[in-house]
Amino acid sequence: MEKQLLSLLRQMTLDEKIAQMLQLATPFFKGADDEGMITGPMAQMGVTEQQVQNAGSVLGLSGARQVINIQQAHLNHNRLGIPLLVMSDIVHGFKTIFPVPLAIGCSWDPELAEKSAEIAAREAAVSGVHVTYAPMVDLVRDPRWGRVMESTGEDPYLNSLFARAFVRGFQGKNLTEDTDRVAACVKHFAAYGAVEAGRDYNTVDLSERQLREYYLPAYKAALDEGCEMVMTSFNTVDGIPASGNRWLLRKLLREEWGFDGVVISDWGAVKELIPHGVAADEAEAAYKAVRAGVDIEMMTPCYVRHLAKLVENGDVEERLIDEAVLRILRLKQKLGLFENPLRGADPQREREIVFCEAHRAVSRELATKSCVLLKNDNVLPLSKEQRIALIGPFARSGDILGSWSWQGSQEDAVSLYEGMASKMEVSRLLVAEGCGVETRGTEEQRSEALAAAREADVIVLALGEHSGMSGEASCRADIRLPQAQLELIQELKPLNKPTVAVLFNGRPLDLHGLVDEVDAVLEAWFPGSEGGAAVADLLFGEARPSGRLTMSFPYSVGQVPVYYNAYNTGRPHVPDAPDHYVSKYLDIPNEPLFPFGFGLTYTTFEYGEPRLSADEMTEDRPLTVSVRVTNTGPLPGEEVVQLYIRDLAGDVVRPIKELKDFRKISLEPGETAEVAFTISERQLRYYHSDLTYASDAGEFRVYVGPNSRDAAELRFRLTKKREAGDPAWQ
Repeated sequence: MEKQLLSLLRQMTLDEKIAQMLQLATPFFKGADDEGMITGPMAQMGVTEQQVQNAGSVLGLSGARQVINIQQAHLNHNRLGIPLLVMSDIVHGFKTIFPVPLAIGCSWDPELAEKSAEIAAREAAVSGVHVTYAPMVDLVRDPRWGRVMESTGEDPYLNSLFARAFVRGFQGKNLTEDTDRVAACVKHFAAYGAVEAGRDYNTVDLSERQLREYYLPAYKAALDEGCEMVMTSFNTVDGIPASGNRWLLRKLLREEWGFDGVVISDWGAVKELIPHGVAADEAEAAYKAVRAGVDIEMMTPCYVRHLAKLVENGDVEERLIDEAVLRILRLKQKLGLFENPLRGADPQREREIVFCEAHRAVSRELATKSCVLLKNDNVLPLSKEQRIALIGPFARSGDILGSWSWQGSQEDAVSLYEGMASKMEVSRLLVAEGCGVETRGTEEQRSEALAAAREADVIVLALGEHSGMSGEASCRADIRLPQAQLELIQELKPLNKPTVAVLFNGRPLDLHGLVDEVDAVLEAWFPGSEGGAAVADLLFGEARPSGRLTMSFPYSVGQVPVYYNAYNTGRPHVPDAPDHYVSKYLDIPNEPLFPFGFGLTYTTFEYGEPRLSADEMTEDRPLTVSVRVTNTGPLPGEEVVQLYIRDLAGDVVRPIKELKDFRKISLEPGETAEVAFTISERQLRYYHSDLTYASDAGEFRVYVGPNSRDAAELRFRLTKKREAGDPAWQ
């Protein structure tokens, strides 16, 4: 097949090859009128009809019948019969929408995450999609950034586990034979989650050591799992935008990591080299992007307008074009498109598979496991015999899918009201909107809410952000609940009714004005198509909360970025210590309101004293740390037992804690489980000042507990063979 691809490449003209490197949105393939005149978006971009006929890929196209029609028309007009690659943003579901990825991370369940990606792939593939722009594995620490909802959190180890799981789910084991899978595209390469001020498309400025230590591991994990494509990020990396960064794409990605798949720019990112200030015009943008290693330019025409001239002038070697096109053709071959250009697109199977009951059941299961119980003062679970006032802008709303739920339908989503009404007498469930998401609402709406609350035994507040308040280009400087909702809480407070807040949102929030005013807080995130049913299962105790935070909730936006694996500083603040000249705020705590790993359930767990198998480790003799965990409460429950390590003296400053492992266990009331972790020398390695990746001999702390804050501590020592020139204290 490689010989056939090379033969095909030799038959292509330079213009045809360059067109393979162009990706256009769906309207371009419907954009010529009866006289063949270019209209609509094609006219604005200056793309010719011939370039469209030779384009290599399309984005935003789906629906089996539409894909079949456009692919067949494309093949009829393409001189060499090269099929289109069909790509789309299938981020957390196709038509069956799963919780947003940040919520999926909070499940601490990579196997179920993999299952969600498998289902998303099946629905997308039967609808004609070949490649998904997922997973997004950017490490995130700033909840002001709207795109934190696309990530699985602030920890590189956990993000790496989920990166692998999503790739396995999307791609399966054999893309050629398994037409119910799609190729994955990991994004955004690299370090997009570190944008300054939490503002989209903004600058990133990191040392290479920080980049390698925290931000690169999840991308590498996705590629090690076989991810077929990489998308460049909008941001700079060491002062150079990713789409024109030769060190990032050629040296690191291609040479060091050995990636030989396709690299695609994000939407418009090649031309954006001009406003970034590293290219004077489109020609220079094309020159820098192709030399950096961008194979496909998404939705700007720099390549098709200028690469041919750059090759003719000797500024760009044609072999760079050939290499890029060959990678694109290989992906088409791996997907089986030359033999079957329509691949999995099947209108009949599409009707049977998409949004089927089996898929929705998995969405419901994952939503229940993704919700995080942040507070519960003996209010939850609710009784079906209680009179319940369900109040708030999300009481009946289907706007619970979140951003990047492209084919999802709010009308198909199970609202919280529908979920609760299915479990109790409707006459006992009093519903009132009270206010809008961002608007105070009418006096009649407020009065209706107060009347319902007065009649009720317990109030359930359905609050949060609408889907447009998080996601791409949805950054917020004030991450509190909107003022209208805070005012609603204050109006209901004097009734002194037990109150539960259910939050629908795409980021950690500043919960001032809420957390101290209610008796329970359930973080539901944007839970997907079955969200209302899943939340109702949890509220009534038919399912039990087991989610744990993978991104810290700040005490105040003034702390941001705030994350658990921070450095200690030379003047660390010790709580309750009187010292003034230490690293602390005068007006708020240093610590987040809810830390990484935190989450409650409807029972209680007691940890015994952890034990180490020895107090000394060598390079070839690992240690075991074990702890007994007992369910001391009245109900069954799931606990996430977490293992953290700290290197007390390194070549460079080391974090105060780093997650190294975890176990999810289910215990009946009174049941005890012995949980054991193996700690190896490999887990103690990190990037040194010279970028070598190794461990250091010396003292370590190990922590075992239910979250990053509340963990018992032990100590051990790593002993290594001393080499000539090593300092005596090592």
